[in-house]
Amino acid sequence: MTDIGSEDERLLVFRQAFRQHAAGVAIITASLDGAPYGFTATSLASLSAAPPRFTFNIATTSMTWRAVAGSELVAAHMLGGHHSDLARQFAKARDRFDGVAWHPGPAGVPLLEGAEAWLVGRIHRRFVLDNNAVVVADVVDGGFTTATAPLLYHGGTYGTPKPLDYEI
Repeated sequence: MTDIGSEDERLLVFRQAFRQHAAGVAIITASLDGAPYGFTATSLASLSAAPPRFTFNIATTSMTWRAVAGSELVAAHMLGGHHSDLARQFAKARDRFDGVAWHPGPAGVPLLEGAEAWLVGRIHRRFVLDNNAVVVADVVDGGFTTATAPLLYHGGTYGTPKPLDYEI
């Protein structure tokens, strides 16, 4: 194994490696001063089942960070394959809730209608590292619908998994 030379080379390898790693797509929402905030995340993960906890990452430069940093609760919405437009909207749009069906949940946290599954979490810890943060939340509420193919992010695009021609 050899060391990668420059910072630019390390960044290129890092980006290329993670483009090869498929990730589930979720939208994280929070409320601050009665206003809804949200962003598209590919970092949502189960942390533990006992107690039920999840984790996600967020850039502290994100306009949603202020709400996550100042809120007690957040919601994680798992997306299905038909939600690619919603994922794009929460990744890039300025007014992310424009035209989106949602309602206030516990403590006003925005709950998106039509998500495949959703969890409301009480923030347990926030770890800030440089210009990013890892957030750990304890599940306090949630729900799910009949499962459909999940929305995945891979190689810079959204897609859904294809069934195998055989059963394992």
